Amino acid sequence: MSRLVLVLTLLFLALPAMAQDGVPMHGIAMHGDLKYGPDFQHFEYADPNAPKGGEMRFAAIGGFDSLNPYILKGEAAAGLANLFETLMTSPADEAFSEYGLIAESIETPPDRSWAIFTIRPEARWHDGEPITVADVIFSFTALRDEGTPFYRYYYRDVASVEAIGERRVKFVFAGEGNRELPLIVGQMPVLPKHYFDAHPFGETSLDPPIGSGPYRIATVDPGRSITYERVADYWGAALPVNRGRYNVDRLVYDYYRDPTIALEAFKAHEFDIHQENVAKQWATGYDSPALATGLIVREEIPNELPNGMQGYAFNTRLAMFQDRRVRAALALAFDFEWINKNLFFSAYTRTSSYFANSELAATGVPGPAELALLEPFRDQVPPEVFGPAYLAPVSDGSGSDRRNLRAAKELLAAAGWVVKGGVLTGPDGTAMTMEFLINQPAFERVTAAYIQNLERLGVKATIRQVDSSQYEQRLEQFDFDVDVVVFGQSLSPGNEQRNFWTSTAAGQPGSSNIIGIKDPAVDALVEAIVAAEDRAALVTACRALDRVLTWSHYVVPHWHNRTSRIAYWNKFSRPPIDPKYGVDLDTWWVEPAKEATLEAGEQALR
Repeated sequence: MSRLVLVLTLLFLALPAMAQDGVPMHGIAMHGDLKYGPDFQHFEYADPNAPKGGEMRFAAIGGFDSLNPYILKGEAAAGLANLFETLMTSPADEAFSEYGLIAESIETPPDRSWAIFTIRPEARWHDGEPITVADVIFSFTALRDEGTPFYRYYYRDVASVEAIGERRVKFVFAGEGNRELPLIVGQMPVLPKHYFDAHPFGETSLDPPIGSGPYRIATVDPGRSITYERVADYWGAALPVNRGRYNVDRLVYDYYRDPTIALEAFKAHEFDIHQENVAKQWATGYDSPALATGLIVREEIPNELPNGMQGYAFNTRLAMFQDRRVRAALALAFDFEWINKNLFFSAYTRTSSYFANSELAATGVPGPAELALLEPFRDQVPPEVFGPAYLAPVSDGSGSDRRNLRAAKELLAAAGWVVKGGVLTGPDGTAMTMEFLINQPAFERVTAAYIQNLERLGVKATIRQVDSSQYEQRLEQFDFDVDVVVFGQSLSPGNEQRNFWTSTAAGQPGSSNIIGIKDPAVDALVEAIVAAEDRAALVTACRALDRVLTWSHYVVPHWHNRTSRIAYWNKFSRPPIDPKYGVDLDTWWVEPAKEATLEAGEQALR
C-alpha cells in the first residue's frame, strides 16, 4: 500500500511539469517572437474605428460552377474565403505568425511534436450552431482524403487527431524536426460537419454552404456573379484579429470573359477595384476622363513580399525537355531586355531566383552551411551549383541577340539537336515542335516575340489560348508543352515546397509540380526546409534549393516588381499604415463623403 501511495504521489507531483510542456498561447511564430502580445487590441494596420457599410465590387475572369473551393472537381467561385475561417489567422505584417481565430489558444511542447487547439465557446456557424471539435476533426479528414492534392502533401506528417475534451482537439505529428506543423494545422479551414453530412463534400454544388466567417453568400448567378453580405451578428467581430476589418457590407464578384473586357468595364465603373499585373495596361490602359479628374485613383503600394518565380515552365515529362542543355539553350532565346523596353515600359526587374526579392534567394557562392547540404549530391546536381548564384541571361536588347543565339545553338548541338531542312531535329530524328499554353491575352505578344527567336533556332512553336476552365484541367493532367507558371513564395517556406518540387508530387495529377521534377537532391533540400529549426537554417536550405532549381533551367525566368499596382474608384479610405506584406483590402472602408463626391463627379462627366 505504501508503495502504491508513493507511486500515486509521484504521478500527482509530475502533473504540473507535464502541463508545462504545452502552455496555452494566444499565438505562435514559426521562428522568433510574436509581434503582438496576449492583450493586443488590433493589428496596427487596421483601424478599429473604421465605419461599416457600402459595397465593394470586383472582377473575376472566366466562370464558376462550384461553391466548394477545397476539391479538385469544378471551378470554384471567387471570394469564398470570406465564408470560411481557420483555427488561427496570420497578420500581414509578420513573416509567419498566427493568432487565435476559431481557436482561442494553441499549446505545443518545445519540439512541436503535437499541438492542442482550444475552440472558443462563442464560435458559431451562420445557422447558430456552435463550432465543435467534431467539426475540426471532420475538416481535417475531408480535406486530406477528398480535398485537392495540396492538402494530402500539406498534412502528410499529421499522424493523428483526437478530441481530448469538449473544446480541445489534439494533433500529433509524425517524424521529427518539422516545426511548421502546428502552424500548418492552424491554417486549416474549419468546415461544418452537420452541413456536409447532408451534402457530399467531394461533389460540386451551387447550393450556398454554411460558413462561420464575416460574410455569407447572398446571391448566386451561376458562372456570372456572386454576392456576399456582411453577417450583422458575426460571432468574431470583436476579436482582436478582426477589429477594424471586414468593413464593407456587400462584396460582389462579377465575371468577365477576359482581362481586356474587364478593364473596359472598370473604366465604366462596372466594378470598383482593379489590381493590375500588366505593365502596358498600367502605363496607358487607364487613360480616361475619370482618371484625369481624380475619380479613379492609381497607386503603386510598396511591399516586402517575396516574388517567387514566374516563367515559361517546361514539362520535363516530355522527352525533348529532359536534357538540361536543351532547356538552357531555349532560355537564351528569350530577349527580356527588348521585351521590357518595348512592351513593358521598362517597368520590371528580371527574375533570377525562385525566392526573388527576399533574403531566401541564393547570392554569391555557397557558404559552408549551404555546402554541407549540397556536397552529398555533388555528382547529381549541375556543377554550376557550387559556383556563383544563377543570373538569367542578359541580351543586347536588339530583339535578336546573335551572341545568345549562337550560344544556344552550341548547347543544342552538344545535346544532339541540329537543324535539318530548317527544322531543329533531335538525335532520334524528331522535330522540336512545342505549344505554349496560355489563358491570358496579355502573354500573347510576349510569347510571340519569344517564338520569333525560337524559330531562328529551328523550333516550330505555336500559341494555344484556352479559357480558364480548360486551362486548369490541362494543368491538372500535365497536358501541356510549355506554360506560364507562377510559383509564389512566402517569407517562411515549408511543407508546401513538397507539392512544388518533389518526386512524389510529380506523378500526382493536380499537384503544383507542374514541371515534373524528380530529383533526389531536390527532395532532400525540400526536407531540409521543412525541418529547419531556426531562421538561419531555413535561409540556408532555401538558398541551396534555389541554386539547384535555377541551374537546372526548369523555367525561362520572367520578371517581377516590388509594388502592388491597384486602381480604384475614389470612394474608399484605408488606415495610414500599409502592411508590409501586401495590400489588405479587408481593412479598407467606404467613406460616405467620398462616395457622394464620386457620384457627383460621375454625374458631371455624363
